[in-house]
Amino acid sequence: MDERRMVRVSKYLAKHLRHEPERIGIELDENGWVDVDAFLGAAAAHGFPITVAELAQVVQDNDKQRYALDGGRIRANQGHSVTVDLGLPVREPPAFLYHGTVAGSLSAIRAEGLRPMSRHHVHLSPDPQTATRVGARRGRPVVLSVDAAAMHAAGHDFHVSANGVWLVSRVPPAYIRFPG
Repeated sequence: MDERRMVRVSKYLAKHLRHEPERIGIELDENGWVDVDAFLGAAAAHGFPITVAELAQVVQDNDKQRYALDGGRIRANQGHSVTVDLGLPVREPPAFLYHGTVAGSLSAIRAEGLRPMSRHHVHLSPDPQTATRVGARRGRPVVLSVDAAAMHAAGHDFHVSANGVWLVSRVPPAYIRFPG
C-alpha cells in the first residue's frame, strides 16, 4: 500500500474508532473494541472499502502504534472523544513526562494548565523527541516538561496506553516547566 493510502486509512480509523463510530453505524464496546468484520463491512457500505491486509498493515506500521488488533477485534489505543474504558491500570510515571504544543497555546496553558479538551485525557510523551514530533503537527513545536513524580505524589492518577502514551486527567500549571 502506498504512503498516501496508508495515511487515508489511518485517518479513517481514527475518526471512526476514536470519535464518530456512529457515523458509519458501528458500536464500540465499553472498552473501545469493535469486530473487525463489522468495521470493514461498515467502511465498505459507507464508500471507503478497506481490505484485511490494509487494516493489518496500518495497525502494524503506524509510527505511533495508535491501534490494536486482538483476535477478530480492533480498537484505538487512546485519544477517544467517545466514552470508553480502556481498562488501563494506574501506573507510577517516570519523574518527568513531556507535552508538545505550539507557542500560541502557551498563555492558556500558563493560566489553566493542560486540559484534555475534547478527549478524555491529556496525552504526555515519555521523551522530548516524541513531544517535539507531536507539537510539530500544529506548527513550530514547543516542548513542556511535566513534573509527573510530584503530580503522582500529590494523588494524580497516571495510565500508560499500549503504545507508550501517558494519560492523565489534567495537568495543573504548577507542575509544568515552561521553556526559557
